[in-house]
Amino acid sequence: MSVKDTICAIATGGMGGSGIGIIRVSGEDAISICDKVFKGKKRISEMETYTAAFGNIVNRRAGDQVVDEAIALVMKAPHSYTTEDTVELDCHGNAFLLQKVLELLIAEGARIAEPGEFTKRAYMGGRIDMSEAEAVMDVINAEGNAALSASMNQLRGGLKKKIISLREKILYDTAYIESALDDPENYSLEGFLERLDKNVDEVRSEIDILLNTCEDGRLIKEGIRTAIVGKPNVGKSSILNMILEEDRAIVTNIEGTTRDTLEEYVRLKGVLLKLIDTAGIRDTEDLVERIGVEKACENIEKADLVLFIADGARELDKNDEEIISHFADKTVITLINKEDLETVIDRERLEKLLAANGCVPRILTVSAAENTGREELSSLIKELFMKGEAVYNNQIIISNSRHKEALINADEALKRVKDSIAQMLPEDFYTIDLMAAYESLGLVIGETLEDDLADKIFAEFCMGK
Repeated sequence: MSVKDTICAIATGGMGGSGIGIIRVSGEDAISICDKVFKGKKRISEMETYTAAFGNIVNRRAGDQVVDEAIALVMKAPHSYTTEDTVELDCHGNAFLLQKVLELLIAEGARIAEPGEFTKRAYMGGRIDMSEAEAVMDVINAEGNAALSASMNQLRGGLKKKIISLREKILYDTAYIESALDDPENYSLEGFLERLDKNVDEVRSEIDILLNTCEDGRLIKEGIRTAIVGKPNVGKSSILNMILEEDRAIVTNIEGTTRDTLEEYVRLKGVLLKLIDTAGIRDTEDLVERIGVEKACENIEKADLVLFIADGARELDKNDEEIISHFADKTVITLINKEDLETVIDRERLEKLLAANGCVPRILTVSAAENTGREELSSLIKELFMKGEAVYNNQIIISNSRHKEALINADEALKRVKDSIAQMLPEDFYTIDLMAAYESLGLVIGETLEDDLADKIFAEFCMGK
């Protein structure tokens, strides 16, 4: 990846056809290259920055044959997304046509951009830091209001400002220690250890606040991992289809139909769920089904939410009790299915079994056959998981595992500073760990990021961004 190259890519999503398809061109030769394929009343090189012109995309090697009508948008360096000269060509959204325009640009000297290369150039040009660059993809992939709000906060520099503030506090104390060691006549360390101990506590407290948002960040970014469990033939797959409002899972009256997990995403009243339909849990001699049962138990352990499906037309049995025993301290919603049939299940006993395993009894009656209960389930899930939704508008939420790791490492380094103070170790021990914390925090915003890691991060971006 060379930053001297002029790059181009389709910047609009999908290749199924749309009204408009945008091709982005960026680099020192972007304007001259686009001048060779775009013919309007003005040459692109004569246009002012942030202006647009209507014209034609032409193939000059075929006698200026018109390929498409288009609008050219000009953004000159350094005031563009990449900080480079940038031209965006708004063409018709035909995938074949856009490919033809790309071929013309490549013939004139551009090359296809690698995934994330436009944003990487914005990062290398100093317009955004690494946390803001990563927020770009989070905004693109946001699946709900909470995820979008958290991503936009980060994109606007909320996390960057916080990290810079913490690093400045650490750097000040480090510089003071170094100055005192080099020039003890003018800089005294008398009483400094008490002040340093207090400052470290303050920084660690702020890091702890950020780390405490990681679980919320994971849920709003990845969705609530929801395991649908129950014994065979209680209607788990039917419940999945009801929630999705489509026939996604195979449904039969034969026990053991679902032998592996099936994963789907759905949004219920603004809450993103990652639904996992599991095999019916029971003792079985069938090897394949037994593997499915083991996976179901694993998914209960990993789940943020368990949807326990009970058959309202059958009494509770040992199989139900065994399944409930896996729910220890989990967030569980019990759905008594088949309310369209005569109900024989003992609800009071069910509540006691759940409570005995550390679960708050949350029980709804539904009918997958008649498609009833979805609204009540949606409302209950929102009540359980969206209590803090309003906070996300202003709060910094850590949803990136790389950021979490860097914050943990910084906190551990500061803890070592605290230990050194408690043991009255020489001052140079403090500076080593203070700088370790400073560098770990720098990883969040890319200040101390190695090139290969930066390349890996941007390689995960989508094309054209």
